[in-house]
Amino acid sequence: MAALYEAYTLCGLVSARNSADSGIQGIEPGGDEDRVIVTDCTRSVTLYKVSDQKPLGSWAVKQGQRVSCPAVCNPQTSEYVVVTDDKVIRVWKEDEVSLDKAFKATVSAEIYRVHSAPEQEPVVLFQRGAVRLLDSLLTAPQQPVEEVLSQEEVIRWSTLVRTEQRLMLIFSTEQKGQHFLYVQRFSPNTLTKHRLETEPSTSAPLSYSATFRDGNIHLLYLLRSGGVYESVLVARPVVTAPAEEIQALPRSLLMQLPSGDRDLSCASLLPLDQAHMAVVGVPHPSAGTGKDFLCLWNTHFQTLQAARELPGRIYGQMWCYSSKLFVCHGKSLSVIPFECQKSSLATAMGKLKQTSTNESKGLVPSWNELLHGTTTQTHAQGKSHGMSTRRTKTSSKNQSSGLTVEQLAADIKVSTVQEVEKQLQEFLSGAEQEVPHLTAGRLACDLVARCQAEPGFYPHAALLQLVDTHFLCHSVCPDLLTLALEKSDFRLCQICLQLFPDIPEAVTCACLKAILSIPDTELERMDLEADSLLFMKSLTRSPDSDGDQHNGFCPPPVDEESCDVPSETPALGSKPPRDPLALDMSCPVGLHKGALLNEILQTAYSDSLLLPHLKDLSVSQVILLLQYLRFLYLKYSHDAHDQIRTLRMPAINQILDWVCLLLDAHFTVLVLAPEAKSLLSGLHKFVRSQVKLYSELGKIEGSLEALKQSKQSQELGQYSIEVIELF
Repeated sequence: MAALYEAYTLCGLVSARNSADSGIQGIEPGGDEDRVIVTDCTRSVTLYKVSDQKPLGSWAVKQGQRVSCPAVCNPQTSEYVVVTDDKVIRVWKEDEVSLDKAFKATVSAEIYRVHSAPEQEPVVLFQRGAVRLLDSLLTAPQQPVEEVLSQEEVIRWSTLVRTEQRLMLIFSTEQKGQHFLYVQRFSPNTLTKHRLETEPSTSAPLSYSATFRDGNIHLLYLLRSGGVYESVLVARPVVTAPAEEIQALPRSLLMQLPSGDRDLSCASLLPLDQAHMAVVGVPHPSAGTGKDFLCLWNTHFQTLQAARELPGRIYGQMWCYSSKLFVCHGKSLSVIPFECQKSSLATAMGKLKQTSTNESKGLVPSWNELLHGTTTQTHAQGKSHGMSTRRTKTSSKNQSSGLTVEQLAADIKVSTVQEVEKQLQEFLSGAEQEVPHLTAGRLACDLVARCQAEPGFYPHAALLQLVDTHFLCHSVCPDLLTLALEKSDFRLCQICLQLFPDIPEAVTCACLKAILSIPDTELERMDLEADSLLFMKSLTRSPDSDGDQHNGFCPPPVDEESCDVPSETPALGSKPPRDPLALDMSCPVGLHKGALLNEILQTAYSDSLLLPHLKDLSVSQVILLLQYLRFLYLKYSHDAHDQIRTLRMPAINQILDWVCLLLDAHFTVLVLAPEAKSLLSGLHKFVRSQVKLYSELGKIEGSLEALKQSKQSQELGQYSIEVIELF
């Protein structure tokens, strides 16, 4: 998953006479993560502090002179390097005011670009393909420079890639419609030339990018047709061919971007990690014409992850440093922070908030189990049933009843509720009966389909038995949980919430809305899981029954810096609290409703997918749920849950996550609702106290870290006393 955050403007653009030019030659790192060097197309170089959006220094050459290539920072000396008039190298420090007073050296050939890498010496690339290290070049500026490129061969792009042990300078050239790639390796110095695979009618690629990954150099280039191609280069030198021989560099189509009705003109791409890339100047798949976007694409799943419309003209220029994208558009240079999470199908479908292996979660069917019959062990209701899946044919017989899956599926369509429940129980009770995922899913789908077709038919027990096999999930039978909500079968909903790890966020919110809407009196008549009710009974037990408090106990007053959690230290004769709600430890919902809400809190979800559905809750429902979450937190703050032995209960981080989600989804409504004023005030006090607590913990952590790093005195004898003061 990838996301784009709020953009801000670093500086304005002064376009040159050519309207297609942004006026910026390049952007390079400025020595630390929060600094960049912006070089314009004419005369000046400016150092910016990105977070403050202000220049720290600016240098310009005289009238009539020009800056030939983007300025870079030499990380070894903290100096800045720029080339003027193609042959003059200027080196200066940040405290110098004018480039005229900077160190200057005139070389014997025209320079194409100066490249810099962290902890490495800058590299100079000449226009005719020669390469020199900056220090060796400045030692003898007039040293002869060889011509590597042939006649009419022109450099189009270059970059410096840092591998595990060495640097590699890579640059592309064009000669009479053919495109070549040169790889200059250092220590030892070797130069190899490759021919890129391109169609004869294809013009030069719009954008190149190279990254080091898994021991190889991955070259990406974007064509005008919207095709993104990838070529792989071996990082270590290969001596299988003579140096003069041109090696073919095969390519593969990584993905095809939407180019609209015409070829792309100004576009650029940058790989962000192994699975994501940023693209600017390529049409949005679903947006209209005339709109320019910055898009983040997932190359593994070929999906658009995030997009941001950019006003003004797109110049096809983009840079990436320190998780920030720098994009030229219109009359401004914008900085757009981004974030890329690890790409996987699990994160695309939703993340699990529970990581403990002891928690009771359902098993998602795997292809090995379905295709190859891998043995699966399940634990249901405290009993361990070893179920062999060696035979996967759905026509296998139950030895006790003689029923096959086909016969049972046919009976489900015509038999009564009692007959279906009896036959299914006999089918599942066979000593050697197999119930693989496909069999359980088929039977569940048949039952749900008949229930939807015949409103009077609802085999509650049969559906519970199938869910209890642990071979069902929401993907196998998507309508099961929806049917349970329609029938107000909250026992089945509870079991599904416990065992299904792939419930969509929309269905989760539908369950939450139904649970909050039903009266407590109606829920109390329903049969729910005993373990969940035991947890609620223990949590809502009166403090007087624990025997921990004595006659005359009264909680201390709550001051403005308290966190709404009453102190455990008894105080005799203290005044009642000023805010009665702050010490209200009563549960705002019934036991059955609380048990169901606990299952919702432990359900897997993704924040970005759940948040829009939470906005469908009414104000009263949101306030009720916030009151219950506050009740849970107060109980957890008293360590009331530590003495309760139960297999399933919401964790403290799940409670806080849901509080944040509800406040994000309904912040404006809650601020305007009078009945939510005291609740928000209590939550605000708690947050303020938590901030203060973590601030003090941070100070202690810093002190302990300093003590850990300090050297122990060698003058201490066998016995000594040290006094340590923590500030």
